[in-house]
Amino acid sequence: MKTAKPADVGLDATRLGRLSSTIKDDVAREKYDGAVVIVARGGKVAMHEAIGFADRASGRIARTDDVFLIFSITKALTAATVLARVDRGELSLTTKVADVIPEFGCKGKHRVTIAQMLSHTGGMSAGLPPIPLELIGNPEAMVAAICQMGVEAVPGEKVSYSPITAHAILAEVVRRIDGGSRPFREIMAAEVLKPLGMNDTALGLRKDLAPRRVPIVVRDRSDGLFPPELLEAFNVIVKEDSEIPAGGAFSTASDLFRFTEALRQGGELEGVRILSPAIIRLATTNHTGTRRNSLWDYALEMRGWDEFPAFLGLTFFLRGTGIFPHWFGNLNSPGTFGSVGAGSTVFWVDPERDLTFVCLTAGLLEETRSVDRFQRLSDLVSSAVMS
Repeated sequence: MKTAKPADVGLDATRLGRLSSTIKDDVAREKYDGAVVIVARGGKVAMHEAIGFADRASGRIARTDDVFLIFSITKALTAATVLARVDRGELSLTTKVADVIPEFGCKGKHRVTIAQMLSHTGGMSAGLPPIPLELIGNPEAMVAAICQMGVEAVPGEKVSYSPITAHAILAEVVRRIDGGSRPFREIMAAEVLKPLGMNDTALGLRKDLAPRRVPIVVRDRSDGLFPPELLEAFNVIVKEDSEIPAGGAFSTASDLFRFTEALRQGGELEGVRILSPAIIRLATTNHTGTRRNSLWDYALEMRGWDEFPAFLGLTFFLRGTGIFPHWFGNLNSPGTFGSVGAGSTVFWVDPERDLTFVCLTAGLLEETRSVDRFQRLSDLVSSAVMS
């Protein structure tokens, strides 16, 4: 990891310091428990800091090598694994899922494509499949249950974020194309994680990572998108052999920075290429037009938010244009892309400013409150850019 003084990469050190002081103040007020942050420009890290607690209850202080469940940022790793197969000509974005998983082609899902699943336009359910919670890390049980579910919208017409189901099916597509013998977690590790040197990242809680794991504690327990009890259940249900391709990966801020660097540099890191520049450009292009993300319908009423466009690429969130609530803030360039995890994690890359932000937090917030928090922190990062 290359480091630099803020001024050497065009960042104002005093302004950047506001990011640290704001998080410290949030932690002191017990809004959440702690964070590990990385801010970089042109691939050079100007801030890498651990703040507050990894586990407030035990008094465990945050460390830069803490291991977090990254929730839906896992989708970005899964998407990269899928897109690599497209790059190699083994799969097409227009391929119908049912062509690879025949049992999927029922109850209105016959025409759903890989691109629709990646862009959350396949009409998939926003809910969990009808199986016991302890089985959501069992890919065989999950795929069988999802295949028997119907669509909630006409595929291709509506943007409806799928928290769990779409990427479980995408992972199964990759597994079957691969031959069906390797678990998806091994495919992801071999084709994305290991080539990028992401040695502290795994789908499932690898034994060597467990001692550094940050426990999942929901600090803001108000009603929202995800029940606090469901999120905290991940402390128990995600084990070493669990496969939740939509939300079950563990990682560190340093490892996620390596992933963002590969994306920022067009799919290559330290001489190793996992994706082509062409497919990254496509994946970080808006594929949902001006349509809203129906996932936020509850927030329009609960928070009084106005409708705003989803701005989704092929799994990646985009900043887009306009002023509205967003994890990436309102000061970033429209082409900023990244990923977020339930009430706790975010990364983004602003290609216009060559700016990168990774923030993993302990102590989860209700999702709209997490948007508020990350919007403020992201704007602090962007406001530090002086040249």
